[in-house]
Amino acid sequence: MSRILPPFELGAGEALYGPRRWWGGPLDVEGLALASVGLAAAAVDDLLQRPGAVRASSPRIAAAFDSLGHLRVAGRQPLGFAPLSGFFPTADGWIRTHANYPHHAERLRRALRAPIEDVGNALRSMPALEAEQVIGEAGGIAAAVRSRRQWLDSPMAAGPPPRDWIAFEVAEAPGGPWQPGNSPDGLPLNGLRVLDLTRVVAGPVASRTLAALGADVLRIDPPALPELIDAHIDSGFGKRSALLDLDTGAGRLHELLERADVILLGYRNGALDAHGLSPEALHDRYPALIVVNLDAWGTTGPWAQRRGFDSIVQAAVGIADVYRLRDGRPGALPVQALDHATGYGMVAATVGLAAARLRHGVSGVARLSLVRAADLLFRSKAPDVPVHPLDAPGLLTTDSPYGELRYVPSPFDLYGGPLPYPHPPHTYGADAPEW
Repeated sequence: MSRILPPFELGAGEALYGPRRWWGGPLDVEGLALASVGLAAAAVDDLLQRPGAVRASSPRIAAAFDSLGHLRVAGRQPLGFAPLSGFFPTADGWIRTHANYPHHAERLRRALRAPIEDVGNALRSMPALEAEQVIGEAGGIAAAVRSRRQWLDSPMAAGPPPRDWIAFEVAEAPGGPWQPGNSPDGLPLNGLRVLDLTRVVAGPVASRTLAALGADVLRIDPPALPELIDAHIDSGFGKRSALLDLDTGAGRLHELLERADVILLGYRNGALDAHGLSPEALHDRYPALIVVNLDAWGTTGPWAQRRGFDSIVQAAVGIADVYRLRDGRPGALPVQALDHATGYGMVAATVGLAAARLRHGVSGVARLSLVRAADLLFRSKAPDVPVHPLDAPGLLTTDSPYGELRYVPSPFDLYGGPLPYPHPPHTYGADAPEW
């Protein structure tokens, strides 16, 4: 494997500069942010065979990990978590719910057999694990707040954490026509075709970054379950946005795959299998295709096909317990670091496999999960150094179909200058599903 792929050891290396500690707290969230961004930078340097081509400063990394928090849309601050997304007391502890999407809010309400205004009362009358089970069986999203030990002792942890953050499966494959840009002012991924089937934060952060690096990114969403507009705006820079119903248009998607170099998958395990879109089926049908798969809980254990988000993983694996407030309420990381770190890990995996296809005639599947990012975070120890809170540096403005946007730029420098996004977000779903 070492002859095929560059080293994927987490470490900041020389690509990063600036203050080391800015959020504080019991876990080394800054270290995870620096390591994941540094890994993506190292992968691009390896592709270009130009050490130091990509760099990033810690103030820009800090801002990028809170890009939605800094975003302003025509002067408006985006909605963070919806009223039914958060911590709720139960009969014996706490539970965290996620109901930002209307269909998830409706499933939560139905699971608890309560009107929206009585969801809190319904949860207060139930044990946390019972509520977790009932909501999950109804297709809703929730997790009981556990300690780290409770998580590790549960069957959901599925044994000891894996050794590698990114799991690779590679095999011989025909090479594609794509070649990296290597001119002093060229973008490394010019012409790389990326089909983006991801949602919310981690996958869209990855494809937003790949677009900044020059990739041709086409994101596909289902018409019946539209993305939240603020999330689309935040992560839609540099991409095209199309709608396609896989129940009637799977053939069209496979036509796109015939000419794609990369597919990013971010739906729960098994959700797309009926359309021939499992990582295994894709690798068998398109041997040269680079498949990068993201899930919440990993690929083994009873929760392998369960829905999940960053905040829900934090509650389940012990992070919310570690970050409890003085009054005993569960807490959370200062940013959605599991999502963002995993997004930059997906960038590293994509670029690493692209380099392997060019040099060694292999392609394959890379797998990442939010729970694995949490495992990495628990392996770290917060450094004993002063905390230096950072302001968002150099916020930019641009016109867009949604009005003027104030936004966080890419955290990367390329060849000594800022790496911009190629264009503002397009109108959601307005592009044709074609290359």
